[in-house]
Amino acid sequence: MTQLLTPTRRAVLGGIAVAPFILPSRLSAQMRFADYPFTLGVASGSPLADGFVLWTRLAPSPMEPHGGMPMKPIAVDWEVAEDSGFKAVVQKGTETAWPELGHSVHAEVAGLKPGRSYWYRFLCGGEKSLVGRAATLPAAGSAVARMRFAAVGCQHFEAGWYTAFRRVAEEDLDFVFHYGDYIYEYHPGYALDENKRPMQPVRLYAGREPFAIGDYRIRYAQETLDPDLMAARAAHPWFCTYDDHEVQNNWAGVYDQNGTPPEVFVTRRRQALQCWYEHMPVRKSTLLADGTVDFHTRADFGDLARLHLPNTRLYRTDQPCGDNYKPMCAEAAKPGAQMIDPAQEKWLDDGLASSRQRWQGVLQQVMMCPLDRRSTGDSDEDASVHGDKPVFNMDSWGGYPAQRERLFDAFGRKGNVVVVTGDEHQNFASDLMHGGRVVGSEFVSTSITSGGDGHDTRPGNETWMRNNPNLKWTNDRRGYVLSEVTPESWIGHYRTLDAVTVKDMPIRTAASWVVESGKTGLQRA
Repeated sequence: MTQLLTPTRRAVLGGIAVAPFILPSRLSAQMRFADYPFTLGVASGSPLADGFVLWTRLAPSPMEPHGGMPMKPIAVDWEVAEDSGFKAVVQKGTETAWPELGHSVHAEVAGLKPGRSYWYRFLCGGEKSLVGRAATLPAAGSAVARMRFAAVGCQHFEAGWYTAFRRVAEEDLDFVFHYGDYIYEYHPGYALDENKRPMQPVRLYAGREPFAIGDYRIRYAQETLDPDLMAARAAHPWFCTYDDHEVQNNWAGVYDQNGTPPEVFVTRRRQALQCWYEHMPVRKSTLLADGTVDFHTRADFGDLARLHLPNTRLYRTDQPCGDNYKPMCAEAAKPGAQMIDPAQEKWLDDGLASSRQRWQGVLQQVMMCPLDRRSTGDSDEDASVHGDKPVFNMDSWGGYPAQRERLFDAFGRKGNVVVVTGDEHQNFASDLMHGGRVVGSEFVSTSITSGGDGHDTRPGNETWMRNNPNLKWTNDRRGYVLSEVTPESWIGHYRTLDAVTVKDMPIRTAASWVVESGKTGLQRA
């Protein structure tokens, strides 16, 4: 594990004088900063077998409009080395930080060796960024003995400290999968516990609820300044996706939850998702010419696993049955109802069918298991409201049963399918059933902070266990799921903290569940 530099001016510069360089004439001439420009740290992501994306954003005053930057493009140099001391630099280049994109940098590096770690940094105006670790994926078809990654997300800034990210930085991982909710769009002070009751925030968001890109930039900057999050972003390459809170709670396609006209809402959505792009280590192709931001992608990890990352928000039809936790209604079976669009569905089906890897990992945003949520104690789920009817989360795959069943059919034809999910603010280990048989298993990762400290078991979950025989285990602490994959098995280690309202808590493994290759169903590891 690389020793990460503390993100201070002294640590970043390390006492090394930076040689001056000449910027291209079409850009700003020899930029000099009054304050350190790399305050938001660095990140790498979207790894391939021969390269990855390197990210930073120039922001000497990150909580001010435009990050304290002049409104002109700036040239930023980058270096990639085979060692953390940069004695063996193997690639270098220059990227433009455009004011239109918040002076963010997305450098796409290629031509590297497969299956190994690299170290990188940025240089601009006589300043150096901190050093980050990136990594390439194993070569296509190569024999791979192990893959380890953490699933993280749902990180409401006000609900707790980001100790879980510090623990992620300390783990031995090949990559991190971020399933979404990097920010929360709530107004300051709107922190809720696991029972949706107000809780005392540990810290407050700056500014009001964001609607325009400048508002969102402030919120992303405040999140990314957190040193624990900054450490996790620098320690490992990330695969990044978004869910709802990057824009607004429970948005779906062109619809928000407040009945805003779609032509108005898409303006907010476009600005919010551009801001997500500006702060994530994702490829430039993620930002389309028409302003659409779509991350869905696929990655092969040698002969061990094919990873599919669909987008379950951008092309979704409006949630049926009035959204939230409801009994099934006729609207859910309406032709054309979709969680992902037909092109993505075909892409996913083709990707499963053509794969020669041992495992299929579907890394996505919302729960696939159609969990009956009756009688948990929440008013909109209680039997006194809905009687004995099964209750489903309409903001999950539970609200789109026809497309889910087609997907489960594809899982059954392929075998060795594991789904890794977030969104729920709880841990779940469950089997996915289709036609009376198990066709896959799902590890749902809890939140980093959302919901506050939680409990080992949320009151009412025992009813879920009775009503859902395919649900094997649940837990209500904060943390992440660490997947450990070998040719023989896929193990989900549920890593949890006893509190997030207290800083620097230790991490523990609350439970581990395993799927064995060639067999169906979860077992205790």
